[in-house]
Amino acid sequence: MDELELLKRDWKKGETDFKSYSDSDIYPMLHKKSSSIVKTLFYISIAELVFWLLASILPYLLSSNFREKLEKSYENPLFLGLSIFSYVVILLFIYLLFKSYKSISSTDSAKRLMESILKTRKVIKYYVAFNLFMIFISIPLSLYFEYNENPEFHQQIVEFSTNQMLILYAFIVLVAGVFLVLLWLFYRLIYGVLLKRLNRNYDELKKLEV
Repeated sequence: MDELELLKRDWKKGETDFKSYSDSDIYPMLHKKSSSIVKTLFYISIAELVFWLLASILPYLLSSNFREKLEKSYENPLFLGLSIFSYVVILLFIYLLFKSYKSISSTDSAKRLMESILKTRKVIKYYVAFNLFMIFISIPLSLYFEYNENPEFHQQIVEFSTNQMLILYAFIVLVAGVFLVLLWLFYRLIYGVLLKRLNRNYDELKKLEV
């Protein structure tokens, strides 16, 4: 019985030491982790921009047919405007993430760190929502451009029966849905994992504030 009491006393002592250590060192640890996470998100966003640039430039350089179609598509103000707008949004997203990283790296207040984490979460959620929306509308718009710019495709659509048109609409919805799900899974895998870690840091900071 005496040995059991000694074990309990040592255990309580260990708990006290751990709490004391946590109170003094938990903020720097969370600060460092949060800064590292946002820095990783920043690098991922740059990699994504490079990927989309290569996906646009390489086919343009390697395929004359693709080049002709793309140049013809850019004659449409709507297509050109959406393309420019998409890249502007990506650049803005990169800038906001970089700003969040600098803010988190330089802050010395738990409250300000929490605010920076909240802003970072909002930026990423808005960016993911924007990309999902762009995928949702890009396939119907692509078909619309093809319908207006490709005489053969235009003639085929004109000659479609009601059932064939219904099948075409169903196919468009299916393809858009598949791309939407794939992109959502990609962002959930890449950004979702890092956001969960950032959320955990936020919850720990909230406990410190309380």
